[in-house]
Amino acid sequence: MPLTKDPPPTGVSRKRSRADMDYLRADMQALLDETGEGIRRVQGIVQNLRDFSRIGESEWGWTDLLQGLDSTLNIVNNEIKYKADIVKRYGDVPLVECVASQINQVFTNILVNAAQAIEGRGVVTISAGGDDKGWVWVEFTDSGHGIPKDKLTKIFEPFYTTKPIGKGTGLGLSVSYGIVERHGGRIEVESEPGRGSTFRVWLPVQRSDRRPTTAA
Repeated sequence: MPLTKDPPPTGVSRKRSRADMDYLRADMQALLDETGEGIRRVQGIVQNLRDFSRIGESEWGWTDLLQGLDSTLNIVNNEIKYKADIVKRYGDVPLVECVASQINQVFTNILVNAAQAIEGRGVVTISAGGDDKGWVWVEFTDSGHGIPKDKLTKIFEPFYTTKPIGKGTGLGLSVSYGIVERHGGRIEVESEPGRGSTFRVWLPVQRSDRRPTTAA
């Protein structure tokens, strides 16, 4: 039986084929663009995680606290973005000798607490600076419900929490206090019911066994 041959393409079929190819090329380019953007986002997340945890760095080292703050904000973004706008007021902050992953954990605990203290939507302001006496400070001010004066002396106690049952372990601020204390620093708190809270973390630029003992 003789083989049949497909009829030669007509002008219409040729135009349709070109249109299909053009569509596929456009669709493929869009897919490649989305893939590239996804890869860049993953790379950014991985870098933020590395900066946050400082993988492989459990020893003391000189650290950029502002970079640590920005990495921490990216990590806890989902905890904050629906609750508060972030305002940054960064001044000149020198490198600080610390265990970076531990200090980033302090930032995390305070930021998450600040967001959870806000009813509805509010603002968390992060300020940072240094003085001429070898100290730096990082301050977190929220527009939340505030803390009664009689509870301010208890907030750093293990398992103490002002949050509803199931909303907190009461360990975040206690752990943060211990970390800052081991770094030779301190945490100060100012709060008033209905007017929000301010947590100020003071750290020595140089680790405590190599600096003057008088704080700013």
